[in-house]
Amino acid sequence: MKVSVLGAGSWGTALAVLLCENGHQVTLWSIDKQEVDMIREHREQLYKLPGVSIPEAIQVTNALEPSVAGQDMIVLAVPSIFIRTTARSMAPYVEEGQLIVNVSKGIEEGTLLNLTDVIEEEIPQARVGVLSGPSHAEEVGRRIPTTVVAGAKDRNTAETIQDAFMNSYFRVYTSPDMVGIELGAALKNVIALAAGVVDGLGFGDNTKAALITRGIAEITRLGLAMGGRMETLGGLSGIGDLIVTCTSSHSRNHNAGYLIGQGKTYQEAMDEVKMVVEGVYSAKAALALAKKYQVEMPITEQVNRVLFDGVPAKEAVPSLLLRNKTSESEW
Repeated sequence: MKVSVLGAGSWGTALAVLLCENGHQVTLWSIDKQEVDMIREHREQLYKLPGVSIPEAIQVTNALEPSVAGQDMIVLAVPSIFIRTTARSMAPYVEEGQLIVNVSKGIEEGTLLNLTDVIEEEIPQARVGVLSGPSHAEEVGRRIPTTVVAGAKDRNTAETIQDAFMNSYFRVYTSPDMVGIELGAALKNVIALAAGVVDGLGFGDNTKAALITRGIAEITRLGLAMGGRMETLGGLSGIGDLIVTCTSSHSRNHNAGYLIGQGKTYQEAMDEVKMVVEGVYSAKAALALAKKYQVEMPITEQVNRVLFDGVPAKEAVPSLLLRNKTSESEW
């Protein structure tokens, strides 16, 4: 296949290398000419994915039209806050039925739309799918065994994505539940921020385990209310992605949360992490969705208070523990 990856950050670069290894003709696009020049010169994404060699066979460019027109598949790997503007710029070059695969994770704050819905709004002529799961770019770039899920509205599209990406170290399942896949992918970043805060405050494994467990409960409540499936939210893009993002040193959301727990503002934390921290952008949208669907999401509420209301992180955890007592299961 002729495949373009739009977005030359860590995840886009790792997937471009994987797709090239799978035998596809790959183009890697970035809007940043300096980034393109750096990758061309060093055949490595020095700042975001150091140590991973980018094959000479991958064409690296900042020209959008040739990166879109005539491609069999376009992988959209820009940060979630740039999905709409990038999709809008792509739209004139996308043909009827052309396949676009979203691999970014987030919810659009203003509209509360999943990212594939944003893409479909801007490019209605495209076939749109999603690829998600517990998959740090740093590990995929080192060919560490990884498993993800491909979602689409029809089986043929999902299986096309599966066939394009799957190999001996990157296993891909399929699912029709795009709502569950994308919601799990976005909300786990919010919970991962909280997990980082817990570590930054110096709490222990008990606290982290409780946070992850109650975090998946929040994600599941909202996901079911929005039409997602239980098996998705308990699967790779739900509990799987939540575990890896809450516990790994590769997680920019966890690392930013850790810095916030140590007293930094979210902006200071993002500046130090030096990459887009998706959970910061998804937190407000997650809280708005909770209110819209009348779903209780206390961890998400506390994350918003810490990020945007100036509440010290050390006050947020006691607020969670001292809520009115309740039951874990219905009597």
